[in-house]
This record gives sequence, structure tokens and C-alpha cells, in this order.
Amino acid sequence: MDKFKVLEIKKSVFSGNEKRADELRKQLKEKKLFLLNLMSSPGSGKTTTLTGTIEALKGELRIGVMEADIDSDVDAKTISDLGVKTIQLHTGGMCHLDAGMTAQGLEGLEADELDLAILENVGNLVCPAEFDTGAVKNVMILSVPEGHDKPLKYPLMFSVCDVVLINKIDVLSYFDFDMETCKRNILMRNPKAKIIPISAKTGEGMQQWTEWLLGEVRHWKE
Repeated sequence: MDKFKVLEIKKSVFSGNEKRADELRKQLKEKKLFLLNLMSSPGSGKTTTLTGTIEALKGELRIGVMEADIDSDVDAKTISDLGVKTIQLHTGGMCHLDAGMTAQGLEGLEADELDLAILENVGNLVCPAEFDTGAVKNVMILSVPEGHDKPLKYPLMFSVCDVVLINKIDVLSYFDFDMETCKRNILMRNPKAKIIPISAKTGEGMQQWTEWLLGEVRHWKE
């Protein structure tokens, strides 16, 4: 029997998504619940990064995860095995979540008793960046095999993120990836972005990332 439930979420009928997102953040603040929106393209190592994050922080925080996908539950099965509250969100073919849909997910997750709720958004670099989910912080993962030019090709995604995790640095020597050029490209789009190179596979850089996240959650709760 599955350890998580699957929720078929409905597209929000709320006409102003930005207003709905602001309302959701206000509610999260009142509940002292930190919502993290995690975005990336498919194959970037998002679930592996999420797994390492949970393993590092589940002793410090009460964590729940919403796995958003068009129609599968593969990632939810992986995350639920870590012993954290998990829900699978099926978007019905839509390639993003908006604030209303995220609110449905939080209700289904029964997140009121959590410190940190993580939304693993649908995997692509276009649609998720266009809709404010109501998250406290937006984080994206760029993997080394994708190339250092992605901030130039997908400017909106990089401009809306508070943190960019450059994943798979353990394979840097096998790819034509210029780390300094990538950082310049990111900061050109978003001068305030925090850039953290990591390897979710080897654990390199993960402590810096999880310490940042833990600090942000504690600050939000205060």
C-alpha cells in the first residue's frame, strides 16, 4: 500500500495569481510554515538533491514534500521512503503550478504541523518560472551537463530564483562547462542570486546549501 496519497489538483479559478500568492505567503507566515519552490529541467538531479537535503535536515525540521508531475508517482515513492510526509500532485497535463494549485497541495499535505514544505515543481525551465506559487523562496538547479549558457536562454527562470544550485560538479572535467562564465551569466540576470555549486551524488557543497536553507527557515519562523 502506498505511503502517500495522490491529489488531482485543479487549475486555480482565482483571477489574480499574484494576489493569491501574496495571500498564501501571509498565511504561511502566520502558521510559521516555510514553503520552498524547487525548480529545474528534467535530469538535473532535483530528486537526488532533495533526498540529500531531507537527510541533512529531517533531524532539525519537520519536513513535508509535494511532488508535482503531469502523471506519475515515481518521485513521491522515492521521497516517502525517507520517512517524511509526502503527497503526489498530478497537474492534469499542465506544466506548472500557480498559487491556488499550491494551496490545494498544502491542504492535501496537511502541512500545518510542518516547519518546511518543499514543492518539487514540474520539470522544465519555462512555465514554472511564470507563475508565483506563493513560496517564501524559489530555488533552481542547473546541472553541469546542461551547459553554462542556460541563464542566457532561459532568463526568467534565473531572474526569479533566490538560489541557483549548480549540480553535478563531480563531472565538470567531462563537459565543456565554464563555471565562472556560468556565474557571470546568472548574476547578469539576477545580481541578488546566491550561487552554490554542489554534487548531490558526492555531497560536495551540500552543507553550504542546507545551512542556508535551515537559516532561512528559522528566520521565517521568528
